[in-house]
Amino acid sequence: MLQKIWDSHTVLTDEASGEVLLYVDRLLLTDMSSFHAFDILRSESYAVRRPRQLYGIPDHFAGSTGNRIEHVADEERRVLVRGLAADCAEFGINYFELHDPRMGISHVIGPEQGITLPGFFLLCGDSHTSTHGALGALAFGIGGQAAHVMATQCLWARPLKALRVTVEGERPFGVSAKDVILAIIHRLGAAGGFGHVIEYAGSTIRALSIEERLTVCNMSIEAGARGGIVAPDETTYAYLKERACSPQGAARDKALAYWRTLPSDAGARFDREVTLDAPALAPMVSWGNTAADVVPVSGRVPNPAEEPNLVRRGTMERALEYMGLKAGTAMTDLTVDQVFIGSCTNGRIEDLRAAASIAKGRKAKVSALVVPGSGLVKAQAEQEGLDRIFKEAGFTWGHAGCSMCVGTNGDTVGSGKRCLSTSNRNFVGRQGPGARTHLVSPIMAAAAAVTGRVTDVRELMKEKA
Repeated sequence: MLQKIWDSHTVLTDEASGEVLLYVDRLLLTDMSSFHAFDILRSESYAVRRPRQLYGIPDHFAGSTGNRIEHVADEERRVLVRGLAADCAEFGINYFELHDPRMGISHVIGPEQGITLPGFFLLCGDSHTSTHGALGALAFGIGGQAAHVMATQCLWARPLKALRVTVEGERPFGVSAKDVILAIIHRLGAAGGFGHVIEYAGSTIRALSIEERLTVCNMSIEAGARGGIVAPDETTYAYLKERACSPQGAARDKALAYWRTLPSDAGARFDREVTLDAPALAPMVSWGNTAADVVPVSGRVPNPAEEPNLVRRGTMERALEYMGLKAGTAMTDLTVDQVFIGSCTNGRIEDLRAAASIAKGRKAKVSALVVPGSGLVKAQAEQEGLDRIFKEAGFTWGHAGCSMCVGTNGDTVGSGKRCLSTSNRNFVGRQGPGARTHLVSPIMAAAAAVTGRVTDVRELMKEKA
């Protein structure tokens, strides 16, 4: 599938360097990373070649306390949000205003609006652009090349390798899509997918909803991969049927005919193959500073002394020191200071429904923030009464945006505080200076909020069964 999309988007190949010029279907521009590209366009007197295929989304700095410019955390960030709006207006680029009811995280809006389609090559100045691969698109983050893409609608790129990860079998009770991808990353390692696009396959993946596939593809980058992708199928086509930017009528029939050609052919050869057995999985929780540093919730903090690789041993020791953990400690013995539910990994309606099912009828024992991934997710959650469930349980209900995932809008974790988060990264300082982040699923995060500690969510699920 990677090769099919790559070949269909190839404009030319530089034989000397091996680089390929690829046509770009969509480019998403965020408030955090796009201003440099606009400065380059102006300094070089370039126009934007196809502005209607570009979308400006001020998601990183959007305030969780409201959807107006005054809710952005500080003046420096407000300048960048205003700047993105002005730049998009100047160059005729689609723009989502903060108060737009559709506004939210770029990697939630793209699929939700049908901006992302199977077979597309989609880019964004954000590493978690891999999310869009859940719809059968080739998608990855870019840095300094944004101005080139805006001026030419093309990108120079080096060929990538294909890694197929096959997950077979039925997921056990209490195991979410987040647990599946954390287990995959643990298996591959934090750099195990370097230079590859991961194609997720197998009966477990096919049984996932689109929202669950988005979670899986979102975290491909945490295994060092360039992107992740899932073959489009009837689940994909049904999801896209009524999306605002998705083709309709005769155009949809033509698109469907193309989309059906995208899955990898029987017998297709991959550069690497990895398989996992879904029935062996359990709810996961991270202990270190990469998404590969995870154990089942019933497990214990690993002992670096048992690691034969000296480089890896040193990394583990530093992680335990930063995280304030001792080897051998049961994960369920860890108390929690804060909980965050949201992000482009787990801020969709299915995620909020799952978390609300745990919060319902219980009370939060620690600070817990819930931030929907988009305005439409927020509206649907409120229509279903999920916001009331969270508020009655003592959770804070926020406005759409990246929020505490990256901590750039004022939502942060205190220094030395331990946070169970549904986001995608647990790097040093990711959620604030000195913040200690543990990655978990929405139901695991909700369980921690109502118990004040790392809790095996299956225990709470059985209570309600």
